[in-house]
Amino acid sequence: MAKKDSSITFPLNDLLKGKSSHTLALFNHFVDEYKKIGAIALRPAKTMIGIATSRKRVAYVTQLGKDFIHVVFPFEQAYPDNLCFQKIAQVPGDAKQFNHHFRMYAKEDVNQEVKKFMKLAYQLGK
Repeated sequence: MAKKDSSITFPLNDLLKGKSSHTLALFNHFVDEYKKIGAIALRPAKTMIGIATSRKRVAYVTQLGKDFIHVVFPFEQAYPDNLCFQKIAQVPGDAKQFNHHFRMYAKEDVNQEVKKFMKLAYQLGK
């Protein structure tokens, strides 16, 4: 069986094609807010868009819906005391990864609490 080539990248435009103007505005706002924290790179893959520091991916845009974007922050521990994550789930078989799911419907959803976790993910990924 052939090994997958992990160096294959997908054009960002392919993932954004056909998305509503509202969804694109949300995506661009989220990326712009991350850029205020520090230098990031977008790493498009087949089904998601990674947001990375120079060392590792710190968040994943996993869904570009009709009127929302869905972002997953992988942390090594759960942060249950918050109002911004709709779900926190431990990755099966991985004792050190807890995915924190954030759904953004409006630009205002990237509030101080969300920015705190964006910054934490960035700092842990440096």
